[in-house]
Amino acid sequence: MHKRYLILNFIIIFISAFIAGIALYIQQNPLIDFAVFENYDPGQASILLDDQDQEWGRFELDRRDPVTLTQIPDCLINAFLVTEDRDFFKHQGISYRGILRSIFANLKSGRKVQGASTITQQLVKLLYLDSQKTFTRKIKEQIAAILIERQFTKQQILEIYLNHIYLGCGIYGVAAASKRFFGKNIQDIQPHEAATLAGVIKSPAQYCPLLCPLSALNRRNLILQQLFTQKLIDQATYDYAKQQPLGIITYDKATLAPHLKETIRTFLEAQVGKKQLYSGGLIIKTTLNQNIQRLANQQFNTRLQALRQNLQADIDGALMTIDTKTGEVQALIGGVDFTKSKYNRALQARRQMGSVFKPIIYAAALQQGHNFAETEIDEPLELTVNQQLWQPQNNTRDFLGQMTLAKALATSNNIVPIKLLLKTDISAVVRLAQHLRLTNVVNPYPSLALGCVDVTLKEATGAFNVFANGGTYIEPHYLKWVKDRWGHKIWKKQIDQEKVLPVEITSQVAKVLEISVQNFLKLFHNTSYKTVSIGKTGTTNDSRSCWFAGATPNLTTVIYIGADGNQSMGHNIYASWAAFPIWLGLHEKLSEKNTEFPVDPKLQTTYINWNTGVETTDLENPETVEIYRATTS
Repeated sequence: MHKRYLILNFIIIFISAFIAGIALYIQQNPLIDFAVFENYDPGQASILLDDQDQEWGRFELDRRDPVTLTQIPDCLINAFLVTEDRDFFKHQGISYRGILRSIFANLKSGRKVQGASTITQQLVKLLYLDSQKTFTRKIKEQIAAILIERQFTKQQILEIYLNHIYLGCGIYGVAAASKRFFGKNIQDIQPHEAATLAGVIKSPAQYCPLLCPLSALNRRNLILQQLFTQKLIDQATYDYAKQQPLGIITYDKATLAPHLKETIRTFLEAQVGKKQLYSGGLIIKTTLNQNIQRLANQQFNTRLQALRQNLQADIDGALMTIDTKTGEVQALIGGVDFTKSKYNRALQARRQMGSVFKPIIYAAALQQGHNFAETEIDEPLELTVNQQLWQPQNNTRDFLGQMTLAKALATSNNIVPIKLLLKTDISAVVRLAQHLRLTNVVNPYPSLALGCVDVTLKEATGAFNVFANGGTYIEPHYLKWVKDRWGHKIWKKQIDQEKVLPVEITSQVAKVLEISVQNFLKLFHNTSYKTVSIGKTGTTNDSRSCWFAGATPNLTTVIYIGADGNQSMGHNIYASWAAFPIWLGLHEKLSEKNTEFPVDPKLQTTYINWNTGVETTDLENPETVEIYRATTS
């Protein structure tokens, strides 16, 4: 066995020497273009602008900050050399000692634990070759390494290498990594930070301190030990360095709206290509409002974490805020933790809409001559649907008898909208829903009155916004245009927009939805929130999903909460205390203009008893509500 290993080692050494001889022979006819070293251009990053033309993100693969070798401290150079190539200043591109050391280490462990590529070979692979582990590629790599060593000095090779090495998270070069990891210029790096940087090279996915801090810390300490063993740092420096924390800094901009940024990245990769996106210097105009996004992040994350703790469940959710009049997305949250899941629950998750769908039922009924003073009986109901008995219930499991349509919508009664749907042309409801871009509404069943239709949060936001802006559907959108580095517009968003409902109808629905918000404010004993607002809760069967859709004349925000597997979150989970507080917490902190929703001037203000529908002047009666009614001709 040992004899066979010795023969194998001899063959490997012989082949390496043979390759080196070939390389020296063809040095006058190099296989590579050396101009790539001096003329390398990483391109320009593409910039994401917010609604105020301020940068909030970038797309770049080559985040470099080139420095000269004289600017790089010795502790960093030593950390890279002891980790990657101890014989760098002795070999001519290929380290035979390194090859032998690697062979013996791998044979001893019975598996590959150590490589033999020199820094020069790594540089060749970085700039010229792919990463396929083939014999042909290895030969080319060794030949090119020898040729490079004959044309460039060791200092030049090391400088280029340290400026080009990949250090995880789209960061190339030690200077850029120093600023991103530690917030420091490269000249100020300390030995423990130098060891952290050098430790990343073995596996950026495993040892990048931004992604895997514990693994990065263990790897750093191992390199510090190697530096001490090689007498490149003294005992005092070693003892001090290994006691230091990683010291990684975080940036708000890096995590401001990660799900939105990822969505834009994927879309633009398909539109303009990866090369153009990451190095073309594009200017990408988005609709994001950084202030609203930060406030939304704070409210959403704080309250979701509290809900998770209270429910002892791994629930998640999403939020979208749009400009009521333009449909521009001001804030988007696709989930609690982007680092754990890139799944965008605002755009990808389809969940039953629940009672957030009910305003559509009432709007269709108003178009067919019904009005909010009209009364209906809330009572037990039995229906046969698909040859099965269906007995719908209210959330409270009780029935309240006579009530107006206004009370039924404001309190999210279930029985009344079912009856109303059966009196209405169901196909008209389906058509209206489809005009609102709820494309999954195709089956005209009575359960449609309870929102048994799967939608995304984006679709729900666009549909609900119609009641806040006077009947015009406008697609929620987060991109406006893209310009190239010379300022030429190469892409522009074509906005989907349609007048879906007359303002006469949306005015009446919005007035009742104002009552709904006022009821919730009373429930939470909130007397400070004064902005005129409309809103609707939605809680689906078995508490699988909770929704709150709310709007002011300026902003519409819709929130969804649920489990990713669409399983029940537990009993008695209601949107009124799960989702509504997030909406209220956000809108309380926004400085919104105190304006009014669009109102049809032909409508008249009427006060009615919300049980009997009879007009009244008793404004002190808690059963008196204000509605809009069409004037009779």
